[in-house]
Amino acid sequence: MRNKATKKDNSYLPVAWEYRETIEEQISKKSTGKIFYFGEDNQIEEAQGTVLEMKEQKNAGVFIFMDMGLRIRIDRIITLFGKIGAAYDEYDAYSNACMDCMGGYTREELEEE
Repeated sequence: MRNKATKKDNSYLPVAWEYRETIEEQISKKSTGKIFYFGEDNQIEEAQGTVLEMKEQKNAGVFIFMDMGLRIRIDRIITLFGKIGAAYDEYDAYSNACMDCMGGYTREELEEE
């Protein structure tokens, strides 16, 4: 059971125009490919297919709708057909997070070597 205090806020975040423009371009080209995105519980998910449309749903955000019936919120897209999406920086931060850690050692212990 989830505690409301620990649940991550998944409110829709506004998306820069360049990401919307990329999506609209792919819709007009009828491109097909893979989309990587953060799904439920911020797990990385992937979908393959064609984006049919992008539209806003009141109080929920802006979504893309795919040919296989999948709906993806655009602020959670990591990559769209190999192009960087609005959530790419968040994804990149996860991959770089451990580079800031010290592997369980203190700074002094690492400097001794």
